[in-house]
Amino acid sequence: MALARNRRHQRSVDYWPGFVDALSTLLMAIMFLLTVFVVGQFILSREISGRDEVLNRLNSRINDLVQQLALEKSGKQDLEDAVANLQASLSSAETERSRLQDLLAAGSGSSQAAEKRAGSLSQELDDQKQVSARAMSQVDLLNQQIAALRSQIAAIEAALQASEAKDQSSQVKIADLGRRLNVALAQRVQELNRYRSDFFGRLREILSDRDNIRIVGDRFVFQSEVLFPSGAADLNPAGQAEMTKLATALVDLAKEIPPEINWVLRVDGHTDNVPLSGNGRYPDNWALSSARAIAVVKFLISQGVPADRLVAAGFGEFQPIAPGDTPDARATNRRIELKLTEK
Repeated sequence: MALARNRRHQRSVDYWPGFVDALSTLLMAIMFLLTVFVVGQFILSREISGRDEVLNRLNSRINDLVQQLALEKSGKQDLEDAVANLQASLSSAETERSRLQDLLAAGSGSSQAAEKRAGSLSQELDDQKQVSARAMSQVDLLNQQIAALRSQIAAIEAALQASEAKDQSSQVKIADLGRRLNVALAQRVQELNRYRSDFFGRLREILSDRDNIRIVGDRFVFQSEVLFPSGAADLNPAGQAEMTKLATALVDLAKEIPPEINWVLRVDGHTDNVPLSGNGRYPDNWALSSARAIAVVKFLISQGVPADRLVAAGFGEFQPIAPGDTPDARATNRRIELKLTEK
């Protein structure tokens, strides 16, 4: 009966990590999807903001050109009125010259005065013709300027249409990029979770079912007493033996993980909430937890684990997993955690 109870206990322990792995996979996938959504929104907002600025500048330029066109049209109308007045004056002068010539032909005493008046009127008529010619030249110049303004407005409208088409194309590309990024991230998460499950399975086989070595969530937890003497950060012989087994499993796993998966093994050091005296080698629990994590990392490197696949972090007493100040709670909180994750 005791054997049957032990077997049931082992089966329940075997089922629990799979459930935790599945739950962690779902949570990480949701976090990646939220991250992609935020990045996509940020990129889209930048693209739309840039297009709005360009459209505002183009609209401002169109308004300026429209105002210039209105001014040029007004000037053209004034010149046309002046030409009409000059033509009317020219017609009056020609009428007056004809009348004087008639008087010159009819009268004898006033012929010199009439000739003098006719010469004066002819000079005025020539001057009016010159003024009229200059006015017509200005009208032609204004017509050319108006045509150029219309060409510029047409070019600006074409640029606006091209900008709107480019904006629509960018939005389509952003949506497609987000979809492909979601697929790639999901594949990476699934692959890393599969290798994490394999890694934990190998560690369970190598390290057996010791009470002071256990799995908590997605982490492999060693109690500090297994690896280090009290208040020290030098691996004891038992700790070196356990870390050697871990290094062997990690080196074998590193050969199987594809190079495109940028994985690391994070080593986290934790202490209990009993403060250090400050007179020893380590002034506080921060320094002690960091030194223990670094000691594990250096030992793994010496056993052939690549240094760029290891990360050491110290958390002191500020990340407890067991509440309270009892000896059991403090012993549980003194630990080294191993987590296989991405950079």
